[in-house]
Amino acid sequence: MKKEADFKAQVAARSGVKPAACYQCGKCSAGCPMAHAMDLLPHQIMRLIQLNQRDKVLKSRTIWMCASCETCSTRCPKEVDVARVMDALREMAYKEGFVSAQADTVKFMEEFLAWVKRTGRQFEGGLVGGYKLRTGHFFQDLDAAPKMMPKLKLLPHRIKGQAAVARIFDKCKA
Repeated sequence: MKKEADFKAQVAARSGVKPAACYQCGKCSAGCPMAHAMDLLPHQIMRLIQLNQRDKVLKSRTIWMCASCETCSTRCPKEVDVARVMDALREMAYKEGFVSAQADTVKFMEEFLAWVKRTGRQFEGGLVGGYKLRTGHFFQDLDAAPKMMPKLKLLPHRIKGQAAVARIFDKCKA
């Protein structure tokens, strides 16, 4: 079976959600707070999955713009967990190298997760600094720095269970 023909089944297996259950009412898209930044709306992504349009879905900016706020999932009359599908699509796109157009978003995600693994929690100062180093956007958002700097902690704080969090990351990687 061709890879693309089985995309719908791959999404269902990875997410635990049946994309065929979506009947295109559009409530997910109507309530999405990130819809303005998406190239395809959430209900369109679901329809493309139903049509096995693998490349179009995995190349979409939408899967990276999704904030995983779960508004879409909450609004769905068929209880389709669209947010979980978006998570699965990001994993698939990342694993399969469909990230070039969203490289900055991926770098942010990687830096965020690196700090969680390292300290057991998020460290905003390290996140901002690491993101700027990874992307080279040193002066982007510079106007926000005066308001942001007093709120940032200078040193990271490790949680007591940090080693357990790191082990979770290692298990997920395996």
